[in-house]
Amino acid sequence: MAEAERIIGTPDTPDDGGERTAADGAPAGSGVSGEAGASLAGEQGTPARQTGRGRRIAVLFAVAAFAYALDLVSKMLVVSRLEGHAPIQVVGDLLELHAIRNPGAAFGFGAAFTVIFTLIAAAVIVVIIRLARKLYSFPWAVALGLLLGGALGNLTDRIFRAPGVFEGEVVDFIAPKGFAVFNLADSAIVCGGILIVLLSFRGLDPDGTVHKD
Repeated sequence: MAEAERIIGTPDTPDDGGERTAADGAPAGSGVSGEAGASLAGEQGTPARQTGRGRRIAVLFAVAAFAYALDLVSKMLVVSRLEGHAPIQVVGDLLELHAIRNPGAAFGFGAAFTVIFTLIAAAVIVVIIRLARKLYSFPWAVALGLLLGGALGNLTDRIFRAPGVFEGEVVDFIAPKGFAVFNLADSAIVCGGILIVLLSFRGLDPDGTVHKD
């Protein structure tokens, strides 16, 4: 989250035409550097930059909406058809569908801190929405969309399910053998997190800047 806050404060200058490097402030491979690159960036059309950012934001929210809808529908089906019944074997005893209510974080950790995890999920959503203002990278749009959709999915359970608002238990149902039970929202969060780590190793920021160390 600290890394996201650092990135939020970066200048809103990248063009949709290409990635920028942190060293020269110009699109990668353009041959423009230093003050000339900064001047060129300032002269480029604002509508084009806004269009590029708008497309990335659209991708972010489309991915988030898809992940959220998939999680919501799956939980509705689990509650209506699986809760109170015996687990369903999908791949022998290696993978089962087993409905449980989880008061903790992803994969059942921290059951005593339900309210804290609720607040953390809400904070993550706020940070992602703020970060969207500086978004020019398609891979980052996908990664943040997965995080947003997953966080919204579990936050919905925290707010609307028993035992009460901000203390609701999350519906988990995917039960691999020898592993904690989880849901599709957890999967979206983990996939988004892994993608963010890979992008960070590549030196790519959400605003399109590429750090070449």
